[in-house]
Amino acid sequence: MGSAIDPGKRAVGYAAVDRYVRDGECIGLGTGTTAYWAIQRVGERTAAGERFAVVATSVETERLCRELAIPLVGLLERPMGVAIDGADEVAPDWALTKGGGGALFREKAVALAAQRFVVIVTENKLVPALGSFALPVEIVPYAYPYVLREIERRIARIEIARRGGDRPFVTDNGNWILDCRFGRIEDPPALDLALRSIHGVVASGIFCGIAAAVLVGDGAGAVRALERA
Repeated sequence: MGSAIDPGKRAVGYAAVDRYVRDGECIGLGTGTTAYWAIQRVGERTAAGERFAVVATSVETERLCRELAIPLVGLLERPMGVAIDGADEVAPDWALTKGGGGALFREKAVALAAQRFVVIVTENKLVPALGSFALPVEIVPYAYPYVLREIERRIARIEIARRGGDRPFVTDNGNWILDCRFGRIEDPPALDLALRSIHGVVASGIFCGIAAAVLVGDGAGAVRALERA
């Protein structure tokens, strides 16, 4: 990655693995430019002789793990001690927006299945409330028109973009991602529940009550543990 390396992302990815991952453990690894560095660190420790099994959140993460000779297993094939992944937004109460990388459903499945979910971000991902980043919502393609209608009928008339425009973003599960701008989200759990109650919505990008720790990297490469408000 050369000169494009973000020292905060690299530092926080490495720190999460070194603080929370033990030799011989089954772990979940996320998707995206910050999770990339956690994958790299697991690869280094694997090359040094440690043994891990990884549950990947995307086809891309599976590819990176294979390149680094990190063994892969399926969800719940083994107890998963920790999962490490990035986030698009982190609120003071650790409510998260995730799914900007398109791996929404699998990311949430892995986070929920792990005994501990560790979030890794840089300073710019910390927000006073969710909503600045468009909320990814994963849907079944067949239900697209119905989901659009029901979001606006039940929740609010909002800006909705089918990522990719005329050619929608297709997830590893064959679903589509909608990017929904609700503005400031005052009650993330309620919005998550309302979205998931719509037939055809597979998952929303709101993650509430899931994170066990949040690590934050800065531009100088320092890492701190975020305190929950």
